[in-house]
Amino acid sequence: MISGAHSIIYSKDPEADKTFFKDVLHFPNVDLGHGWLIFALPPAEIAVHPANENKDSEIYLICDDIHSFTQEMSAQAIPCSPVSDQRWGLLVYLTLPGGGRLGVYEARHARP
Repeated sequence: MISGAHSIIYSKDPEADKTFFKDVLHFPNVDLGHGWLIFALPPAEIAVHPANENKDSEIYLICDDIHSFTQEMSAQAIPCSPVSDQRWGLLVYLTLPGGGRLGVYEARHARP
């Protein structure tokens, strides 16, 4: 029934953010014309969290080694927050070239 998922990152500087996903993270992509890139993502998972009220959805990338990831981002001049030790993993937020934040974490939980 479902064949995939499509995530959207809103950006004040979409060209800079597309360059980041293409040239820094090396995500494969297709150009639909006029520079409209759609990026392939690694395998994904989705979780439903309890909340007192409905919120907008969130997206996080998952890595195998958060410290290596932050070192790699630093070498590319991509700012990252300090590593935050959460119950479910080690979390950082990187600042995209367009100014938005994107969470990246090293999971402690089982992966489907």
